[in-house]
Amino acid sequence: MQKISSNQKFIPNFKELLQYKDLLYFLVLKDIKSRYAQSIIGVGWAIIQPVFFMIIFTIIFGRLAKIESEGLPYAIFSFCALVPWTFFANGVTDSTNSLTSNIGMITKIYIPRILLPLSAIIGKSIDFLIAFIILIILLIYYQINPGIKVLYVFPFILLLSISALSVGTILTTLAVQYRDIKYALPFGIQILMYASPIAFSSSMIPENYRFIYAINPMVSVIEGFRYSFLGTGVLSVEMIISSSLSSVFILVLSLIYFTKTEKSFADVA
Repeated sequence: MQKISSNQKFIPNFKELLQYKDLLYFLVLKDIKSRYAQSIIGVGWAIIQPVFFMIIFTIIFGRLAKIESEGLPYAIFSFCALVPWTFFANGVTDSTNSLTSNIGMITKIYIPRILLPLSAIIGKSIDFLIAFIILIILLIYYQINPGIKVLYVFPFILLLSISALSVGTILTTLAVQYRDIKYALPFGIQILMYASPIAFSSSMIPENYRFIYAINPMVSVIEGFRYSFLGTGVLSVEMIISSSLSSVFILVLSLIYFTKTEKSFADVA
C-alpha cells in the first residue's frame, strides 16, 4: 500500500490530479451531456435563468422599489451581476451534490475524489459563456462601450472560480456526512443572493462597513464585473483584499477538510 507523505495529508496530491486529467475531461463531458441530453429546451436553460431573473429584478426592484442603478438602465445593471452570480450559485449547487450523486463510483473504484466537485464547477463554464454572450449583446443594445477596462474582468473571473470551488468543496464534504446540507442548500443560496449586491449597489452600504461586507467574495466579483463592463461599481483595494483573503481562506480550509475526510466517504455513504 502506498504511503501518504506528510505534505499530502492535508492537501490533494496535485501531481496525481494531472495524471487523471483525461478522467476530469470525461467527467465534465458527462456532466454537460446529462444536464442537456434529456432536456426539451436544452442549452436554452442557460439563457432563461439569468434573463428571467433580470426581468423579475427589473420589475420589482427597478420599477416598483425604484432602487438606484448608478444612472444605468436597471436591466443591464442587474444582468451584469447575474452573470457571475448564476455561475456561482449553480456551480456550488452541482459541486455540493457531486459526491452524493456519484456514491456508486467512489465506493467501487479509486479516483481522486476532488475531481467530482472540480468537474461540476468546470461544467458550468458553458452556461457562463452563454450568459457572457448575452451580456455583450445587451451592452451593444444599450450602446455601452466598456473600452480597455473590460480586461479587468479576468482577475474577477478567477476570484469567482476560486469562490465557487472553495464553497462547493466544503459543502460537498459536509453533504456526505450530513444529508441535511442538500435540503438547506437552496435556502442558503437564496439568502446569499439577497445579501450580495445584485439587486442593489454596494454604495448603499456605509463606507466603514464595506470591508466587512466584502468578506462575501461575491461582493467584489459583482462590483468588479460592473466596473469592467459598465464603468460603474463601488470597488476599493480594501474590498478586493477582503474578498480575496476570504476566498483563499475558505479554499485552503475546504481542501484540508476534504483531504482529511475523503477516506471515510465510502464508509459514511
